[in-house]
Amino acid sequence: MLYQILFPMADEFAVLNVFRYLTFRTGGAVITALVISFMIGPVLIELLKARQKGGQPIRDDGPESHLITKQGTPTMGGLLILMASVFATLLWMDLTNGFVWTALGVTVGYGVIGFLDDYLKVSKRNSKGLPGKLKLIMQVSIAAVAAFYISAHLPDPLATTLALPFFKNLLVDLSWFFIVFACFVMVGSSNSVNLTDGLDGLAIVPVMIASGVFALIAYLVGNAVFANYLQLHYVPGSGELAVFLGSLVGAALGFLWYNAPPAKVFMGDTGSLSLGGALGAVAVITKHELVLAIVGGLFVLETVSVIVQVISFKLTGRRVFRMAPLHHHFEQKGWAESTVVIRFWIIASILALAGLATLKLR
Repeated sequence: MLYQILFPMADEFAVLNVFRYLTFRTGGAVITALVISFMIGPVLIELLKARQKGGQPIRDDGPESHLITKQGTPTMGGLLILMASVFATLLWMDLTNGFVWTALGVTVGYGVIGFLDDYLKVSKRNSKGLPGKLKLIMQVSIAAVAAFYISAHLPDPLATTLALPFFKNLLVDLSWFFIVFACFVMVGSSNSVNLTDGLDGLAIVPVMIASGVFALIAYLVGNAVFANYLQLHYVPGSGELAVFLGSLVGAALGFLWYNAPPAKVFMGDTGSLSLGGALGAVAVITKHELVLAIVGGLFVLETVSVIVQVISFKLTGRRVFRMAPLHHHFEQKGWAESTVVIRFWIIASILALAGLATLKLR
């Protein structure tokens, strides 16, 4: 919005020329989202407490300690992230950029699904929300619309292909299967973050780290000079996603202020589904879907732990982990919650650096 309003006036006021720079507008988005989070956070948390008598229902099959330590904490804190990031993005983005609108659409759409899920959990006072099949159908539908738009607006060589990290020019043509693959990335990323969100601060910091990494990737991929130098596949217009991701970083920082142990609010499915969907959409647009699996490797590990646990129990009647997802396994082994969270943050940071390394190792 500010770009459309102020940049045309740069000829008269030279200082306004800064609005042409993505780095400036990305920084503005980070600060704006952070400030909004601090402004509305206390009010929103008090409102959620008043409306949610008893807070988020705690799973009976989860760690016993959670029935004591987590009881009464309100959920739907993802609303704080959504409101701050969406407003900051609209304020600082180029409103004509379709890729940002697509990422916003996936983020808000998945946020609505998460909100409905959280609302049913709170209103019915149990840990079950939307039926799993219905939730999946809704996620796939939103992802399919986004995937068709992305494919239609990517340059011809990239429209239906998969780029492989570590290789300069290798593209695998998926043809019509690209839509299916793109849906899998968005839905998978969304649900992976959702599975990781089980301890205070556990999911939000890895999301913030991944958002920062992909803000850099989007900036480089969207710049013809940098993309050519690093031998990346140039995607015109994708650089504007840096503004969107910057707003996610700022909103995540603001949310962490209230979600740090002991959490005053949980993000709930409202936050986890939307944030995961956002990362998936950006990965598809920037042609770094496989790099997302590296940068977001912590989310992958958490998801795999659940899959392995379910398959093992159904086939052999035995559990591989004491409890799934993986973070609960370490809790059951006696690790303090803060120890699990901080060590998982360290793992997320290492994986982010590994993902960044793919930009140069080609």
